[in-house]
Amino acid sequence: MTSLSARMTELTDTAAALQTRFEATAAEEPLDATVPSLLVAVDGGLVKLTRIGASAAAGETLLPLASGAAARPGDWQLVTYLTPATNRKVSDQVVAWLEALRDRGLVENRFNTTFFTAGDSREPELAGIRGALVGSALTLLVTLVLCLPIGVAAAIYLEEFAPKNRLTEIIEVNINNLAAVPSIVFGLLGLAVFLSFFGLPRSAPLVGGLVLALLVLPTIIIASRAAIKAVPPSIKEAALGVGASHQQAVFHHVLPLAMPGVMTGTIIGMAHALGETAPLLMIGMVAFIVEPATSITDAATVLPVQIYLWSDLPEIAFQAKTAAAIMVLLVFLFVMNGAAIVLRKRFERRW
Repeated sequence: MTSLSARMTELTDTAAALQTRFEATAAEEPLDATVPSLLVAVDGGLVKLTRIGASAAAGETLLPLASGAAARPGDWQLVTYLTPATNRKVSDQVVAWLEALRDRGLVENRFNTTFFTAGDSREPELAGIRGALVGSALTLLVTLVLCLPIGVAAAIYLEEFAPKNRLTEIIEVNINNLAAVPSIVFGLLGLAVFLSFFGLPRSAPLVGGLVLALLVLPTIIIASRAAIKAVPPSIKEAALGVGASHQQAVFHHVLPLAMPGVMTGTIIGMAHALGETAPLLMIGMVAFIVEPATSITDAATVLPVQIYLWSDLPEIAFQAKTAAAIMVLLVFLFVMNGAAIVLRKRFERRW
């Protein structure tokens, strides 16, 4: 946004300086493709100014005039395009044709389904997020398969079976510290271990899922331990009192009652993983992917990385694509966090 604001300020200053030169000199000023385009809508046509002076102007006709009669003051309208023609792919002639089609009602505004069904492209009009959505889904699937059973098992062990000694305290402190580690550190770890040491395929959802699983695992462990701890001890004591073993009391009575809290923490952790960019950049998930990945070992990208790549491209049309992709990502995050809240409110028991 900062670079965009700076660019807009630069173009505005250029247009203001150009207008000042027009007013200050009686000589004609040439308007080439390196300056903002000045178009005059008059008599049903469109004229591009190519030379302008203090009292007269000359131009070329982009759309034919209806009659050719002299226009009076107030009968014409000046249209300014701050981006010079050399800095955009659409010429002034194409802009004129588009305006003519719009005036005739031939331009249709509709929902852009291609944005969701097409893969990435160097042409902004053809670019879509299908590949990024598939890559995000595969990466989150690997993350969920890895971190959910390991996280819940670790929480059960630490809360119900681990002896209260110095080693257990060190493990608990390290888990809490890992939850506060910057995400890029996990990306560096994945780069050094999964790519350099084990030689796993670069830019694959498998590696991305492994890195994000390490990132999300402390969150799931902490949330699962809190959910298990919230179950009243009397329930486990009652199960033990009727002859159940410790394992039976935990897995048959305590864990089912703690599952809403466990699932809430898992969904929040997945939402955290969905929005991560830095660790995935470190493991090389920045490839130009046209076709969606078909397995967890194929090259892929994810939605946050796709947003980052589009925001760095010079074409102005990619700004709209970037904004649309950000809105899609926000919708997913809102839905996932909303599902976590509904799940907690719907199934959580108040003891």
